[in-house]
Amino acid sequence: MVIIPFHLAIPVINLEQAKAFYGGLLGCEKGRCSEQWIDWNFFGHQLVTHLVTEMPSLPKHNQVDNHAVPVPHFGVVLKWCDWQELAN
Repeated sequence: MVIIPFHLAIPVINLEQAKAFYGGLLGCEKGRCSEQWIDWNFFGHQLVTHLVTEMPSLPKHNQVDNHAVPVPHFGVVLKWCDWQELAN
């Protein structure tokens, strides 16, 4: 199966914390940026963190396998060895 990269823009209230999380903890490569946003290579996909003064309203939840899953949400599917490396 061929997976085509997606582009997703998300709000953040602190770009320095976004740098620490996406760039530092997850190891995503930083791309273009300004004082208002940062592009990230999110495991081959383009994730953009956009600075906002306050977060939008809290997400609603749906029950999935007896867990309250927030809507919207996103993630990345990794090979098990890559997930283990990231977890470590």
